[in-house]
Amino acid sequence: MAMLNCHCSDCQLSSGAPFASGFIVAVAATQVTGVPSSYTVTAASGGKTTRSFCGTCGTPLFAHGETFPVMSIRFPTLDDPTSFKPMLDIWTSRAQPWTCLSPAIPQHERSPSGGA
Repeated sequence: MAMLNCHCSDCQLSSGAPFASGFIVAVAATQVTGVPSSYTVTAASGGKTTRSFCGTCGTPLFAHGETFPVMSIRFPTLDDPTSFKPMLDIWTSRAQPWTCLSPAIPQHERSPSGGA
């Protein structure tokens, strides 16, 4: 559906980086094999977001908010992550001041939907 960089505080914390990059897919179109570890946080919108990661190595895998029927899958989980091309930056209002944002892609101060 979309490939993006999220600069929200939760993505910064969960990635250990100034933003997290992922692609958005419909939950109904995904199938998870295995049982990832997960934790739930309250997003800036007040909604709950569950973040899943590999319980063995700690690699972030995906996140799913309770409000929308979509999930964000972290791009490093792709077999070929070089095919990832961000289409937009979201939550730029929370971006670190030294982060270099590309003027070639749209930027949103929050989520385009106004939520988390």
